[in-house]
Amino acid sequence: MKKIALLTLLALLTNLISAQEYQPSPKNLENREWYQDAKFGMFIHWGVYSVLGVHEWVMETQSIDKNTYEKLPAFFNPTEFDAEEWVLLAKSAGMKYITITSKHHDGFAMYDSKLSDWDIKDRTVYQKDIIKQMAEACKKHNIKLFLYYSQLDWHHNDYYPRGDTGKKAGRPDHGNWESYLDYMNGQLTELLTNYGEIGGIWFDGWWDKKEADWQLRKTYDLIHELQPQAMIGSNHHQAPNSGEDFQMFERDLPGENKGGYSAEATVGKLPLETAETMAHRWGFSLQDKAYKSSKELIQYLVKAAGYNSNFLLNVGPMPNGKIQPEFVETLKVLGEWTDTYGETIYGTRGGPISPQSWGVSTQKEDKVYIHIMDWKTDNLLFPNIQGEIKSVLDFQTKKTLKYETNFYGTLVQLPEGRDYDRADFVLEVIIK
Repeated sequence: MKKIALLTLLALLTNLISAQEYQPSPKNLENREWYQDAKFGMFIHWGVYSVLGVHEWVMETQSIDKNTYEKLPAFFNPTEFDAEEWVLLAKSAGMKYITITSKHHDGFAMYDSKLSDWDIKDRTVYQKDIIKQMAEACKKHNIKLFLYYSQLDWHHNDYYPRGDTGKKAGRPDHGNWESYLDYMNGQLTELLTNYGEIGGIWFDGWWDKKEADWQLRKTYDLIHELQPQAMIGSNHHQAPNSGEDFQMFERDLPGENKGGYSAEATVGKLPLETAETMAHRWGFSLQDKAYKSSKELIQYLVKAAGYNSNFLLNVGPMPNGKIQPEFVETLKVLGEWTDTYGETIYGTRGGPISPQSWGVSTQKEDKVYIHIMDWKTDNLLFPNIQGEIKSVLDFQTKKTLKYETNFYGTLVQLPEGRDYDRADFVLEVIIK
C-alpha cells in the first residue's frame, strides 16, 4: 500500500510539473519565427527625465527624492513629437520593429493609466497618450510594437522592501509587495488590452531584487492569456526563465561579456537579441557625444546576425519630441546599407562558419553570406562548410570569384583594389 501511495504521489507531482511547464501557442511560435527573420529593431528610451538632459537614471544618480522628481512632468511638453515620423525613420533605416519605454524605473507611465495619476495624461500639459500614438503609427506602417516595462519602480510606495537602488527616493519605510505586483499586472493588462496587438513585452529591473518573490509565471501567464502571440523577454542577465520567449543581451553579443552585464547570462535556445545605444546613454543626454559611427553600427548589426541574434538599436529622443539630428543622419546611412545588403541578414540565421576575427557568416536556404569586416589581403581562407560549393560571388556586383577547396578550407580570390575601409564586404556562397 505504501508503494502504491508513493507511486500515486509521484504521478500527481509529475502531472503538476507538466501542467506548470510553459507551452508557447502556435501564434507565439509564429511570432518568434517572424522576430528572428526581422533582425533589426529600434529601441526608444523616452520619459520625463529627458527634461533634465542627463539620462534615464538621473533620479537615482542625483539622489532626487520622489516629491522633487514629481515636479518634472510639468516641464514635459513634447509638442514636436510625431509618432509617424519616428516610425518612418525606423522603417527607412531597415528596422522591422520598435521597442519603446511604457514605464521606466522612475515609474512614470508614458500612456494613460487608470491605476495611477503618475502618467503623461494626468501630470503633463501635453496630456496625450504616447503609446496610443505609437501603436497607431506602427500599425499603419506595418512595424511591430514591443513595450519596455520596468519591474523596478522608484516611485511606487509598495515597491518594498527596497532593492539595490531607489533607497534615497524619500518613500516610507513600509509597503505591500503583493499590492505592487497587482499594480504591475494591472498596468500590463492595460497595455495589452488598449493598444491592439503587441509584439512583446521587454522587461527590465528584475535584477534590483533578485531574491524577491516576483511570481513571474503569474505575470507571464497573464500576458500570454491576454495576447498569446506576445513574446516575453527579461533583461535579468541570466539564463531564460520558464514563460519567456526571447533572450536579450545588454551591450553584448550573445555569449560575450564585454558590457559587464552577462556573466551569468547562459545563452539559451530562444530567439536572441542584443541591445546597444547610438551614443553612450540610453535616455537623452545633452553632453553625451560618444556617437557611434555608421560603420560601427553596421558592423554591430552584421555581427549580431552572425551570432544568430537581432540588433535593437537605441535612440533617446529630446524632451521636445524630436530625435536628435546626429542620430537621424546615422540612421539614414544604415538605411542605405540595408537597402543594398539587407538580403544578407533579413530572414537569415547564424551561418555555418562560427564568428571569426575577420567577420561572421549568415545563411538562408542554399546561400551562405560571408561578411568580411577586417581583412586586408586579396585572398580569404574560410573553414570547410557542409555541402558542395557551386559558386562564390561578390554579393554587390554578382561577379564570380575564383576559389579552390582543399582539406584546410576554401580559398577565395577577392577583388583587387576593393575598399578596405568598407563596413562589410560580402561573399555570396551558393551551395549545391
